[in-house]
Amino acid sequence: MSLERIESDLVNEVKLNPVEAKVFLHVTTKGRMDVSQIASDLGITPDVALDVAKKLVVLGGFIDMSETSFEAMHPRFTAVNMYRKMCAREHIEFKKNLIVDNIGVALERSYDHARTK
Repeated sequence: MSLERIESDLVNEVKLNPVEAKVFLHVTTKGRMDVSQIASDLGITPDVALDVAKKLVVLGGFIDMSETSFEAMHPRFTAVNMYRKMCAREHIEFKKNLIVDNIGVALERSYDHARTK
């Protein structure tokens, strides 16, 4: 599954906005990162990177390592966790979603590789 497809699935199924999806994918596939690096890599301002990373903490996708450094949790957990929180926000019954499950599966190898360099 391509990153573009995963990004689209994050937007459509988990209801992330496109910037949130890009930041989530970037940190998940590249590893722990400071907001200045996120901003530089993705062509966004550090303020936007910080706001998005903090929102991803609230949404269940990231953990904050310091005030400006963030790490993604394992994608098999985060994809479902973010989906569960979206269902609660949107008052939708939470049930198994194969598209969301496949996001975690598709990102697992990149996630592990970024953390075992």
